[in-house]
Amino acid sequence: MSTPYWGPDFDALAAFDPDIAGVVVDELDRLRGGLQLIASENFTSPAVLAALGSTLSNKYAEGYPGRRYYGGCEVVDRAEEIGIARGKELFGAEHVNLQPHSGASANLAAYGAFLKPGDTLLGMALPHGGHLTHGTKVSFSGKWFDAVQYGVRPDTEHIDYDQVRDLAREHRPKLIVCGGSAIPRLIDFAAFREIADEVGAILMVDAAHFIGLVAGKAIPSPVPYADVVTFTTHKVLRGPRGGAIVCKAEHAKAIDKAAFPMMQGGPLMHAVAAKAVNLKECLQPEYRTYARQVIANAQALSDGLAAEGLRPVAGGTDTHLALLDLQATGVTGADAEQRCDAAGIVLNKNAIPFDPQPASIASGIRVGSPAVTTQGMAEDDMKAIASLIGTALRDADGSRTAEVAAGVRELVGAHPAYPAPRSSSPPQSAD
Repeated sequence: MSTPYWGPDFDALAAFDPDIAGVVVDELDRLRGGLQLIASENFTSPAVLAALGSTLSNKYAEGYPGRRYYGGCEVVDRAEEIGIARGKELFGAEHVNLQPHSGASANLAAYGAFLKPGDTLLGMALPHGGHLTHGTKVSFSGKWFDAVQYGVRPDTEHIDYDQVRDLAREHRPKLIVCGGSAIPRLIDFAAFREIADEVGAILMVDAAHFIGLVAGKAIPSPVPYADVVTFTTHKVLRGPRGGAIVCKAEHAKAIDKAAFPMMQGGPLMHAVAAKAVNLKECLQPEYRTYARQVIANAQALSDGLAAEGLRPVAGGTDTHLALLDLQATGVTGADAEQRCDAAGIVLNKNAIPFDPQPASIASGIRVGSPAVTTQGMAEDDMKAIASLIGTALRDADGSRTAEVAAGVRELVGAHPAYPAPRSSSPPQSAD
């Protein structure tokens, strides 16, 4: 007898709303038909998707397990409690909050726990690898707080720790953020901790991009050094889109109150359950193998692109992503993105440190290995991908697009993103 379950029914969707069903199928075809090299994307497992599409979506559960503002939460409480326990085990954390709807929501909650409007925040500049929520003027982080920005050294393109210390001493920030969206090298968390202690600041690590590598024990963890660590649950983690926070026990009450009721109302319990499933996946031995391969693939891809005439920013990568300077090729980041996309290679234009181009054009591209590693690709495949990208970039008139696209199909055919879709024939009634 099968386990009772009421979840996604594609046949029902296709019958009721063929327009949206078509979008779902087309997106699956797009994922399976191209090389997905966006560093912040990955392929979520069927188990996570099953939890994400479950009837847990129906439950309102403002508050926390055992302390809800609605009745009937005893079942969803179990999902959140299981997820919290797994998060503590995986990261060696004293406290875990799985309720943030996104990484930006997690950052907002962390700021809300420690800052008041007008307080000073020290974060990494977006053009140097930071994130919108680290103090840019278009973000709440730059509008509500007095945001001071640090960057990388011109000679090495590594974080300028001397500048961080000098700015911290000058501005006395209440909170220092490290982490970002385009940092290929490891971060010295101990150095940030020392600086934060010197000026009496809270140390927050935005680990959204690399937390999966931490979970897989492939790189050092920020948890022992930081007061609070925020992250997304997708990217290298391979979980559902969402956010999470881990922190020291002394900050647990402030973080929980900032997540709810200060920043959010009811949590998305289907997403919380899906995060719990993902955390169990990350606790398996094979996930460590995956995390190590993600780095090996990123390094092989970076080296391969260097051989194609692209310059790796910061001299290479220690993580899941590489940032490439295209200036020597005469191709802009925007043009590179377009040429690659035409052949089924999905990546993004990206500003590089001290970029002379506006962000909408950019002088670089960012590539990541999480998704192709999930597909089972390895270093030799990365060399092939680098060659395809190099050909696409040199193909100004599009005459070789079909050739590159054929190479893409060969790679993804050997390493499909998801099994072939099941037939959508109507179920047969039992006699």
